[in-house]
Amino acid sequence: MSAAQALPGEIRGVMLPVTHGRLLVPNTTMAEVITYAHPEQVEHAPAWLLGRLAWRGWGLPVLAFSVLAGASEREPVENTRVAILKALSGHARLPYFGVLCQGFPRLTLISEAMLVADETADTPPAGVREQVRVHDEPAWIPDLAAVEELTVDALGVA
Repeated sequence: MSAAQALPGEIRGVMLPVTHGRLLVPNTTMAEVITYAHPEQVEHAPAWLLGRLAWRGWGLPVLAFSVLAGASEREPVENTRVAILKALSGHARLPYFGVLCQGFPRLTLISEAMLVADETADTPPAGVREQVRVHDEPAWIPDLAAVEELTVDALGVA
């Protein structure tokens, strides 16, 4: 059986490397990974919203998740990728958003036994639903609904 085939009780996840951490998202939310290009600035945007990037006819908002979570003041953009995630809220003007990645996302199979709450972690930072350990590596499970809401608010779209 290949590593990409899930057994019963397992789901496919993707680890997104960000500054000072990793995000664990369901594989089903991933649309594509692209090379970073400087996005068009959004006026009065918070520091974590890097701007909008043209992608398949959309003005894709690109987020620096570590900045949003307060783990970093700035996320380097040199030699980075953008993981494009499907928005789950159904907002007509935000069907996708991008998360800046410091390297290539990694597909991983997740089972209940290998995903444990990080008991050493403090209160989850902004945009984080839970702090976990996957294969003994710390990771953040993002609160995608909250991230989408923050993004919609920052963009000022109705």
